[in-house]
Amino acid sequence: MTVTAEVAADRITSAAQAFSVAERLAGEFATGAAARDRGRILPHQEVDRLAASGLLAVTVPAEYGGADLPPSAVAEVVRILAVADPNIAQIPHSHFVYVNLVRLAGVEQQRRRYFAQVLAGGRIANAQSERGGATIADIATTVRPAGPRFRVDGRKFYCTGSLFANLLAVLTKLEDSEGSSGLEPGEYIAYLPADSPGVRIVDDWNGVGQRTTGSGTVTFDNVLVDRDQLIPRSAAVRAPTGYGAFAQLLHAAIDTGIARGALAAATEFVRTTSRPWFEAGVARAVDDPLLIQRFGELSVTVTAAEATLVAAGAAVDAATHTARQGSSAPPDGGLAGFESRGTVVDSEQENAAGRASLAVAAAKVLADKAANEVSSALFEVGGARSAAGDLNLHHFWRNARTHTLHDPIRWKYQHLGRALLHGTAPPPHGAI
Repeated sequence: MTVTAEVAADRITSAAQAFSVAERLAGEFATGAAARDRGRILPHQEVDRLAASGLLAVTVPAEYGGADLPPSAVAEVVRILAVADPNIAQIPHSHFVYVNLVRLAGVEQQRRRYFAQVLAGGRIANAQSERGGATIADIATTVRPAGPRFRVDGRKFYCTGSLFANLLAVLTKLEDSEGSSGLEPGEYIAYLPADSPGVRIVDDWNGVGQRTTGSGTVTFDNVLVDRDQLIPRSAAVRAPTGYGAFAQLLHAAIDTGIARGALAAATEFVRTTSRPWFEAGVARAVDDPLLIQRFGELSVTVTAAEATLVAAGAAVDAATHTARQGSSAPPDGGLAGFESRGTVVDSEQENAAGRASLAVAAAKVLADKAANEVSSALFEVGGARSAAGDLNLHHFWRNARTHTLHDPIRWKYQHLGRALLHGTAPPPHGAI
């Protein structure tokens, strides 16, 4: 693979256009989604079409030629795609996150270079998570000075989208005991071509769900990069930029999309295939009053997740706008309990970022619950016929169960509760 995009990309200029394109692609991607999952057929052609559509460039700032769409619009695009195929919806998650990192922490030269590549159809994938550390926050992959350049060495796992990428965003830790690099100590993202010498992308992802996301292993053995390929992560993550809230918002959008897709599949199956339980005394399953009740409950669950996702998107929009413009934030909607106690937070920008993280935490909780509950209830309402292996209706549950493991909702409750009771702002890291 090369950094140069393999496909020419259209240019999207508005949210309305982005939603229309996403709906069209979702209709195409839905056909064959279950078959791709069953056979683990990687969606190379589908991802090419996604890149060619221009959707992957919608967050490029206007001054660099992009649509500069807000986080809420990106979340809606991701949700639309996830209803059809959550595997395809997850593939560009890291792409949007690391385009955002360029915007927040890159210098002008880096912004011009990487935004131009994205506008041309380029795709970024993550190489972030590792195994073996005490926690997932421990990073062993290093970047070291190597003459006038730098050397990256390490091994990454769960590298979603890496099989489809032109560019890899590699989380590294600077090792420079002599201070010869001139860089501040800390974590850096190395943006490097996927076909760089010393890079090996392994198709070994074997999760029970999200089977076609290309989330395998990537190794780096003496991979040389230039100084201008390194961007310090702290400028985005350790400041009230809304960086983590944006990333988590997209995860919530994927789960919310899974819930809606599972509900649509359950509805279609009961309408066309299920038989009524004999005690109901009805001729059609759709007339069983207990099934009607259950579908009403599931509808409320999904609708609540979708509504909370919209509210969270608005909060992340406000945080992003405040970080860029320093303008007034909207009312907190009751999510900024830590402000009234005047403790940790002392600036408008920090307040907006805190509100966004808490709003997204609430959205993530409801999306997690909706995706897992509805994808499981599909069989409850569908009956024995729905469990047939050839139908592969269980891919909704497997996708939900796998994707919702990214970060535990028990900690979302913690941050929400601490904000209310202790007046504590959510911590400045990329997972809240």
